Amino acid sequence: MNSSRKVAIITGASQGIGAGLVKAFRDRDYRVVANSRSIKPSSDPDVLTIPGDISDRAVAERIVKEATAHFGRIDTLVNNAGIFIAKPFTSYTAEDYANILAINVNGFFHITQLAIAEMEKQRSGHIVNVTTTLAEYAIDGVPSVLASLTKGGLNAATKSLAVEYAKRGVRVNAVAPGVIKTPMHAPETHAALASLHPVGRLGEISDITDAVLFLESAGFVTGEILHVDGGQSAGH
Repeated sequence: MNSSRKVAIITGASQGIGAGLVKAFRDRDYRVVANSRSIKPSSDPDVLTIPGDISDRAVAERIVKEATAHFGRIDTLVNNAGIFIAKPFTSYTAEDYANILAINVNGFFHITQLAIAEMEKQRSGHIVNVTTTLAEYAIDGVPSVLASLTKGGLNAATKSLAVEYAKRGVRVNAVAPGVIKTPMHAPETHAALASLHPVGRLGEISDITDAVLFLESAGFVTGEILHVDGGQSAGH
């Protein structure tokens, strides 16, 4: 087994930003372990797909075990899996709350803990958490308290982990997107969503993959929350 080439794990990898990240890392000649609940097998021998719910620790354990068994190492983890439910605060159900915490928080916790344990052995690695600008900059008319609760927690965890593991060779950063043009957003909503950004357009998937790859190559950057939001975080 040739274990000299770098390996990235990407969650939420079946469509949208996650699928874009798989392609972006493969274009850099990384081998990739891709997970989502609905992911299909890949014809690319350097892409290992593992279906399953990332909030289940057994799935996270399987991802890390298969990554090391097939590719011999783990260099990067991109915590891209997440769900967003826009409702007035008093309209959220207990099921909404449980589902968002399960994916956005539990899913982060299990896979990140296991991946960092492997990275510590090689004294190198990189975690990137995909969060949201809304966690820090709420917008009137975009109810997002559960996204802010969970993704804001990941922003805080990013900084905490970055400091905890800095001397052990593991960097931890986050990318905080604005609204990105993905299948999540129906075309008829694009104009209204674009108006949330000072630049007047939706973000493209490539805007996020470029940001993740920048952080991947920026060896002196850790604990950074990189806003990729068309100026949304700068003000309106």
